[in-house]
Amino acid sequence: MRLPAGLVRTAAMARKEGLHILRDPRSLLMALAVPVLMLLLFGYALTLDVDRIPTLVWDQDRTPQSRELVERFAGSRYFQLIGEADNYLAIDRCVDSGRCLLALVIAPGYGRDLLASRKAEVQAILDGSDSNTASIAQGYIEALARAYAFELRVQALERKGGGKLEPPVDPQLRVWYNTELRSRNYIVPGLIAIILIIIAALLTSLTIAREWENGSMEQLLSTPVRAHEIVLGKMAAYFVLGLFNTLVTMSVGVFLFDVPLRGNPLLVLLTSSVFLMGGLFWGVFLSAVSRSQLMAYQLAMLTSFLPAFLLSGFIFAIENMPLVIQIISYFFPSRYFIAILRGLFLKGVGLQVFWLEALLLVLYALGIFMAASRKLRQKIG
Repeated sequence: MRLPAGLVRTAAMARKEGLHILRDPRSLLMALAVPVLMLLLFGYALTLDVDRIPTLVWDQDRTPQSRELVERFAGSRYFQLIGEADNYLAIDRCVDSGRCLLALVIAPGYGRDLLASRKAEVQAILDGSDSNTASIAQGYIEALARAYAFELRVQALERKGGGKLEPPVDPQLRVWYNTELRSRNYIVPGLIAIILIIIAALLTSLTIAREWENGSMEQLLSTPVRAHEIVLGKMAAYFVLGLFNTLVTMSVGVFLFDVPLRGNPLLVLLTSSVFLMGGLFWGVFLSAVSRSQLMAYQLAMLTSFLPAFLLSGFIFAIENMPLVIQIISYFFPSRYFIAILRGLFLKGVGLQVFWLEALLLVLYALGIFMAASRKLRQKIG
């Protein structure tokens, strides 16, 4: 049984592009080594967790109550005591040098006022140059100091025989999906999108532009191959490479970094394939628009990698961005893909929840495929 001529030509284009990849060790190394390097760097080095805050203490009270408060800070995983100070000048020097982010100043009479149910003063001096860490640290400090003060007042009231003092609110917190609150579980699934963008748009953006620069496009145009067959053939070789990197990223994330995969792994591969095809078609489109490899690479960087890194919610929450930027983020498929990945990995949900995001990825891939074929057909004409 003979295969259709179009399928034969597409397979020949895919084989030709595969040979180009194998004969270009730099591109092949980039496609295989960069994903692993990014996984290791982001998995081990990048963390959004705020803990072990370098803390300096100036205890002016020197009572059992003030020492107990200092011990509470020392025993918390969120704070790391680096030393003691005896004046504000020492605190200024420590904060200015960056050796400490927090200075805890316990006022004289802290223990006496606390036991007498009067207002007890504790001053926290924070380095606000890192506003996000400082605001989170402020919440930790307030929660720990208030809990300790309430505990001492309960003990004092019980010693006086005044009965049991109940807190006005007894919060019972329950964390779903990421019970250990590890930022690694939030970051690693999104890395699949970033890695696929590197394979898709950045590498495929050079394919047709390279053909024009090398002069081989004229030979290709003399063959019966059609525009959509060129697009599909060039996409197929990088698709296999991208799918392999998806499997590597999933395996490293689950088995090395212990990221939970609660959803269907096949659904992860399916949505990754759709997103990958859209990125590949976009890279081919950019390559068809520009006959220069440098220009194609720069366009791919500006329109795919940077938006995927900055506007997709990969690290920075989209809800905290200005409204105009939030609206712009809707035009980039990485936003929808990362939402799907985190839902599959952490929540175990499926297409019944993310069907709209999946549909938008399919429509994007089809639309860019038609645009790339049309643009290449214009080039051929």
